[in-house]
Amino acid sequence: MADRDLKKNILYVVATPIGNLEDITLRAIRILKEVDLIAAEDTRRTKKLLRTYEIQTPLTSLYEQNERKKSDFLISKLKDGMGVAYVSDAGTPTISDPGYLLIRKAIENNIQVVPIPGASAVITALSISGLPMDAFVFHGFLPSRSPKRKSFLHSLKDEEKTLVFYESPMRLLLSLIDMKGAFGDRNIVVLREMTKVFEEVLRGTISQIIDRLQGRNIKGEVTLVVEGRGKISHEISDDEIFERFEQLRRDAEYSRRDIIAKIAAETGVSRKRIYRTVNLLFS
Repeated sequence: MADRDLKKNILYVVATPIGNLEDITLRAIRILKEVDLIAAEDTRRTKKLLRTYEIQTPLTSLYEQNERKKSDFLISKLKDGMGVAYVSDAGTPTISDPGYLLIRKAIENNIQVVPIPGASAVITALSISGLPMDAFVFHGFLPSRSPKRKSFLHSLKDEEKTLVFYESPMRLLLSLIDMKGAFGDRNIVVLREMTKVFEEVLRGTISQIIDRLQGRNIKGEVTLVVEGRGKISHEISDDEIFERFEQLRRDAEYSRRDIIAKIAAETGVSRKRIYRTVNLLFS
């Protein structure tokens, strides 16, 4: 191993389990034992991990609210020759977690930064989603307020790659409703409490998942994997577009333009193709 004899004045960015404490690498355990100091997003949670593996390395906190100030302290320790490891609440640091400022400061001060890879909720979710993962886009947590969330989701409606989001269990149902309005009824995988005792994987269309979650008290960390637009447009036939147009045309509430926009949102089919198909209806 490159770091078998652990060097000092190196910042180790260490991935930790996202749930099940067995999901940690042998290298991560060794590094955490051998460094002089561990900085953690949540010291209470990290203490549980350290106790499990009998790691007695001193611990200090570094979370979002104190990251700027605490990073200077840790850089000074690194310059003094200490080996420091940084761990986030769970998974890989900086992935929707603190750590970015610390790493940037280390790089600016010519301090070596070494990754210790391991668990990541994004990759774990994608690996069992059953959705295409040759190309994907991760957007972290969705905006908490509905108007901003709706606007953000609408900006992604033409994205062809598989989409990955984190979401709070308290906002999950509202976010799914906003997502259906922006994307149409695409396939989605909702993963809750991954690797933990009450792990749950829900697969189906957005509307199917909404129906299944209605009335439930949802708890735990949630990851959403959503089918990209380009992955479903080929499945919609002209006859299906025709039929949907006729259904909506019988509703006087919708203009022709509104109908085309609604079909595009529901199916992921381009408006140009829908215009062309609809024009055949009137030719």
